[in-house]
Amino acid sequence: MSNGAGTRIDVHEVVPRDEWMERRRVLLAREKEFTHARDELSRQRRELPWVKVEKRYLFDGPNGSESLSDLFDGRSQLIVYHFMYPPDWEEGCLHCSFWADHYDGMQVHLNHRDVTFAVISRAPLAKIAEFQKRMGWKFKWLSSFHTDFIYDFGASFTPQDVESGAKVFNAGTMEPGMSDREGASVFYKDETGAIFHTYSTYARGIDMLNTTYQWLDLVPKGRDEDPDDAQGWVRHHDRYA
Repeated sequence: MSNGAGTRIDVHEVVPRDEWMERRRVLLAREKEFTHARDELSRQRRELPWVKVEKRYLFDGPNGSESLSDLFDGRSQLIVYHFMYPPDWEEGCLHCSFWADHYDGMQVHLNHRDVTFAVISRAPLAKIAEFQKRMGWKFKWLSSFHTDFIYDFGASFTPQDVESGAKVFNAGTMEPGMSDREGASVFYKDETGAIFHTYSTYARGIDMLNTTYQWLDLVPKGRDEDPDDAQGWVRHHDRYA
């Protein structure tokens, strides 16, 4: 039996406990190296220069029209997840939904670290509200239907961008392939009310934001995905058999 990555688990090596412990310690040393490297990368991420947000964005949300400044909700840091939901889709992206299944529980913890979290999509608010009710989510989800916000922050693209094959996605390193892609952007608001864009991540960069994947990486079969269709197994959570 093999998983999507080609690992045969029915012929996996079995050893005595003392040998396992020794080999576990070897791996632990490598894990610690990785952890320290990740800490350093996070430090470098925080040291990136910022860009002042000069444009005024207004979103349609559950509390009516709200500006980007409003979304901070009294805190100085804001994370926005760019949820793939173009206006012509009848439901939100099932892959973004996989990520979104993890959002509600983290809100209180983020808030206590001076962070507000919001989800923004291009679909009209009525579509968003209907889909969110179906999925049972409580996080704040707004529509950018009347603003260029998601285009400006690299997660939506014009038909010309898509058709040309230009590398305009993921900091100009990838073709988008479609009108909307996944991503997350981070903002800071200072004491004067000025807002700065501090960071964005897309594609595999959002992998670390999916808790289920972090748990799957611990088990024998791993993510057990088809290399040619990595998330082909994913469904909206109300559609698993």
